[in-house]
Amino acid sequence: MKISVVKGDIVKLKVGVIVNAASSDLLGPAFARKLWRAKGGVDGAIHEAAGLGLLEECKTLGGCETGGAKITNGYELAAKYVIHTVGPIYGREGGRESQLLANCYVNCLKLAKGNNIRSIAFPAISTGAYGYPKDEAALIAVETVKIFCDKNQNCFDEISFVCFDDENLKIYEKLM
Repeated sequence: MKISVVKGDIVKLKVGVIVNAASSDLLGPAFARKLWRAKGGVDGAIHEAAGLGLLEECKTLGGCETGGAKITNGYELAAKYVIHTVGPIYGREGGRESQLLANCYVNCLKLAKGNNIRSIAFPAISTGAYGYPKDEAALIAVETVKIFCDKNQNCFDEISFVCFDDENLKIYEKLM
Protein backbone atom coordinates (compact mmCIF):
# COMPACT_ATOMS: atom_id res chain seq x y z
CA MET A 1 0.00 0.00 0.00
CA LYS A 2 1.15 3.47 -0.86
CA ILE A 3 0.37 6.61 1.16
CA SER A 4 1.21 9.75 -0.77
CA VAL A 5 0.88 13.52 -0.78
CA VAL A 6 -0.03 15.23 -4.04
CA LYS A 7 -0.72 18.79 -5.06
CA GLY A 8 -3.72 19.17 -7.30
CA ASP A 9 -7.44 19.35 -7.77
CA ILE A 10 -9.19 16.46 -6.03
CA VAL A 11 -12.13 16.53 -8.45
CA LYS A 12 -9.84 15.52 -11.33
CA LEU A 13 -8.35 12.43 -9.67
CA LYS A 14 -9.15 9.03 -11.12
CA VAL A 15 -9.38 7.03 -7.90
CA GLY A 16 -11.97 4.75 -6.39
CA VAL A 17 -13.28 7.44 -4.06
CA ILE A 18 -12.63 11.06 -3.24
CA VAL A 19 -13.56 12.46 0.14
CA ASN A 20 -15.74 15.54 0.35
CA ALA A 21 -15.34 17.86 3.34
CA ALA A 22 -19.08 18.49 3.45
CA SER A 23 -21.57 20.53 5.40
CA SER A 24 -23.92 18.56 7.66
CA ASP A 25 -26.84 18.73 5.21
CA LEU A 26 -24.62 17.21 2.47
CA LEU A 27 -26.31 19.45 -0.08
CA GLY A 28 -23.31 21.54 -1.04
CA PRO A 29 -22.94 25.29 -0.80
CA ALA A 30 -24.54 25.82 -4.22
CA PHE A 31 -27.83 24.34 -3.05
CA ALA A 32 -27.78 26.31 0.18
CA ARG A 33 -27.36 29.55 -1.76
CA LYS A 34 -29.72 28.46 -4.54
CA LEU A 35 -26.96 29.21 -7.06
CA TRP A 36 -25.45 26.32 -8.95
CA ARG A 37 -22.07 27.96 -9.52
CA ALA A 38 -21.58 29.28 -5.98
CA LYS A 39 -18.09 28.89 -4.51
CA GLY A 40 -17.61 26.77 -1.44
CA GLY A 41 -14.22 25.11 -1.11
CA VAL A 42 -13.84 21.42 -1.86
CA ASP A 43 -17.55 20.81 -1.21
CA GLY A 44 -18.58 23.32 -3.86
CA ALA A 45 -15.96 22.07 -6.31
CA ILE A 46 -17.09 18.45 -5.94
CA HIS A 47 -20.78 19.28 -6.31
CA GLU A 48 -20.11 21.46 -9.34
CA ALA A 49 -17.89 18.88 -11.06
CA ALA A 50 -20.15 15.90 -10.27
CA GLY A 51 -23.31 17.50 -11.63
CA LEU A 52 -26.87 17.57 -10.37
CA GLY A 53 -27.06 13.78 -9.92
CA LEU A 54 -24.87 14.12 -6.83
CA LEU A 55 -27.16 16.73 -5.31
CA GLU A 56 -30.21 14.57 -5.97
CA GLU A 57 -28.62 11.55 -4.29
CA CYS A 58 -27.41 13.65 -1.35
CA LYS A 59 -30.98 14.84 -0.77
CA THR A 60 -31.93 11.22 0.04
CA LEU A 61 -29.25 10.74 2.72
CA GLY A 62 -30.73 12.79 5.55
CA GLY A 63 -27.53 14.70 6.28
CA CYS A 64 -24.55 13.54 8.31
CA GLU A 65 -23.31 14.17 11.83
CA THR A 66 -19.92 15.69 12.58
CA GLY A 67 -17.27 12.98 12.33
CA GLY A 68 -19.57 10.70 10.35
CA ALA A 69 -19.38 9.66 6.71
CA LYS A 70 -21.77 8.69 3.91
CA ILE A 71 -21.10 7.42 0.39
CA THR A 72 -22.59 8.35 -2.97
CA ASN A 73 -21.83 7.72 -6.61
CA GLY A 74 -19.32 10.01 -8.30
CA TYR A 75 -21.53 10.88 -11.29
CA GLU A 76 -19.52 13.11 -13.66
CA LEU A 77 -16.32 12.91 -11.58
CA ALA A 78 -13.29 10.82 -12.54
CA ALA A 79 -13.72 9.01 -9.18
CA LYS A 80 -16.36 6.29 -9.05
CA TYR A 81 -17.59 7.34 -5.60
CA VAL A 82 -17.64 10.26 -3.17
CA ILE A 83 -17.49 9.81 0.60
CA HIS A 84 -18.91 12.84 2.35
CA THR A 85 -17.66 13.61 5.86
CA VAL A 86 -18.46 16.50 8.15
CA GLY A 87 -15.46 17.90 9.94
CA PRO A 88 -15.60 19.82 13.20
CA ILE A 89 -15.76 23.59 13.33
CA TYR A 90 -12.64 24.56 15.27
CA GLY A 91 -13.40 25.98 18.71
CA ARG A 92 -17.09 25.02 18.63
CA GLU A 93 -17.06 21.37 19.64
CA GLY A 94 -16.40 21.64 23.37
CA GLY A 95 -12.81 20.43 23.15
CA ARG A 96 -13.74 17.35 21.10
CA GLU A 97 -12.40 18.74 17.82
CA SER A 98 -9.40 16.43 17.52
CA GLN A 99 -11.44 13.28 18.19
CA LEU A 100 -14.17 14.36 15.76
CA LEU A 101 -11.59 15.09 13.07
CA ALA A 102 -9.94 11.70 13.60
CA ASN A 103 -13.42 10.13 13.37
CA CYS A 104 -13.84 11.71 9.92
CA TYR A 105 -10.80 9.85 8.62
CA VAL A 106 -11.59 6.56 10.36
CA ASN A 107 -15.21 6.55 9.19
CA CYS A 108 -14.20 7.34 5.61
CA LEU A 109 -11.66 4.52 5.64
CA LYS A 110 -14.17 2.07 7.12
CA LEU A 111 -16.74 3.00 4.49
CA ALA A 112 -14.20 2.61 1.67
CA LYS A 113 -13.04 -0.73 3.07
CA GLY A 114 -16.63 -1.94 3.45
CA ASN A 115 -17.33 -1.09 -0.18
CA ASN A 116 -14.12 -2.76 -1.44
CA ILE A 117 -12.72 0.54 -2.70
CA ARG A 118 -8.95 0.23 -3.11
CA SER A 119 -7.92 3.87 -3.59
CA ILE A 120 -9.00 6.94 -1.65
CA ALA A 121 -8.08 10.63 -1.83
CA PHE A 122 -8.51 12.99 1.12
CA PRO A 123 -8.62 16.79 1.15
CA ALA A 124 -7.48 18.74 4.23
CA ILE A 125 -10.72 18.30 6.18
CA SER A 126 -11.93 21.26 8.30
CA THR A 127 -8.99 23.55 7.45
CA GLY A 128 -10.93 25.95 5.23
CA ALA A 129 -14.11 27.64 6.39
CA TYR A 130 -14.18 25.49 9.55
CA GLY A 131 -10.93 27.10 10.75
CA TYR A 132 -8.97 24.07 11.96
CA PRO A 133 -5.24 24.92 12.22
CA LYS A 134 -3.57 23.30 9.21
CA ASP A 135 -0.56 21.85 11.07
CA GLU A 136 -2.71 20.22 13.73
CA ALA A 137 -5.27 18.91 11.24
CA ALA A 138 -2.56 17.39 9.03
CA LEU A 139 -0.95 15.63 11.99
CA ILE A 140 -4.30 14.13 13.01
CA ALA A 141 -4.97 13.06 9.41
CA VAL A 142 -1.62 11.37 8.85
CA GLU A 143 -1.47 9.65 12.25
CA THR A 144 -5.08 8.44 12.03
CA VAL A 145 -4.63 7.02 8.54
CA LYS A 146 -1.37 5.28 9.47
CA ILE A 147 -2.91 3.71 12.59
CA PHE A 148 -5.94 2.50 10.62
CA CYS A 149 -3.73 1.02 7.93
CA ASP A 150 -1.49 -0.73 10.46
CA LYS A 151 -4.59 -2.43 11.88
CA ASN A 152 -6.17 -3.09 8.47
CA GLN A 153 -3.35 -4.18 6.20
CA ASN A 154 -3.97 -4.90 2.52
CA CYS A 155 -7.28 -2.98 2.45
CA PHE A 156 -6.06 -0.27 0.10
CA ASP A 157 -3.68 0.06 -2.81
CA GLU A 158 -3.28 3.82 -2.44
CA ILE A 159 -4.29 6.58 -0.04
CA SER A 160 -3.58 10.15 -1.09
CA PHE A 161 -3.64 13.42 0.79
CA VAL A 162 -4.51 15.99 -1.86
CA CYS A 163 -3.32 19.52 -1.25
CA PHE A 164 -4.72 22.41 -3.24
CA ASP A 165 -2.01 24.87 -2.19
CA ASP A 166 1.71 24.94 -1.44
CA GLU A 167 1.20 25.67 2.27
CA ASN A 168 -0.70 22.42 2.89
CA LEU A 169 1.63 20.51 0.58
CA LYS A 170 4.68 21.52 2.66
CA ILE A 171 2.92 20.60 5.90
CA TYR A 172 1.97 17.12 4.66
CA GLU A 173 5.34 16.46 3.04
CA LYS A 174 7.06 17.27 6.32
CA LEU A 175 4.83 14.77 8.17
CA MET A 176 5.32 12.02 5.62
